[in-house]
Amino acid sequence: MELVRYIHLNPLRAGVVNNLEELEDYPWAGHGILVGNQKNDWQEKKFVLGFFGSKPKKAVRAYLEFMEEGKALGKRPELVGGGLIRSMGGWSKVLTLRRKGDSEAYDERILGDGDFVQTILKEADQKLARQIRARKKSGTMTKIIKDRCRQAGINEIELRSGSHRRAVSKLRRELCFFLNRELGIPMAEIARQVGVGTSGVAMAIKEMVKGN
Repeated sequence: MELVRYIHLNPLRAGVVNNLEELEDYPWAGHGILVGNQKNDWQEKKFVLGFFGSKPKKAVRAYLEFMEEGKALGKRPELVGGGLIRSMGGWSKVLTLRRKGDSEAYDERILGDGDFVQTILKEADQKLARQIRARKKSGTMTKIIKDRCRQAGINEIELRSGSHRRAVSKLRRELCFFLNRELGIPMAEIARQVGVGTSGVAMAIKEMVKGN
C-alpha cells in the first residue's frame, strides 16, 4: 500500500500536477485507473483496491483517503534505493547496522525487515525452485524462442517485427505466458525478445489466463 501511494504521488511531488483531482486525469500514472477515471486492459486494479476494502466503492474511498494522507509525507527515504536500503528505512540505518557488524536478510523485490524477507522467500521457494528447474531443462530464452518459432513455422524476424498475423500473435501469447509464468522471466526482458512492449506482454499473459 505504501509503495502504491508513493509511486502514484510522484507526479504531484514533482509538480507535474497540482492536486489529486488533476492526478486522476494524468495519463502517465496508475492513480486514475484505480479511481475509475481512466481505463486500460493491463493494470491490475482489483488486486490493489482489495487492500482497501472488499466493496469497490468503499475501497476507492479508502484509497483516496490514504492518498490524501500521503500528500504531506513528502519524499520517503525508506521507499527509495536498493532492497536493503528500503528494508531498513534509509542509508543511515544501513550504516548503523554495518558499524555494529550485524547483517540483515534482504531482497530488492521485497519491502520489509530481514525476518519478513526470509518468510516471503521461504514461501516462494517452491515456485522459484520449479522455475529454476524449468529454466535448466528448457535452456536459454533465445533457444526457446528459436525452437518454438521453428515448430510453428514462423520466422523469428516476423515474431520480433510486431506482426499481428494470427499465427504470430498466438505464438507470441504462448511464449509470453510460458517465459513469465513457467520460467519466471521478467516481462520487460520478454518484451525485448518478442517484439512488443511490456504492457503487450502483460496483456498476452492475461489473455492466456482467460483462455485457460
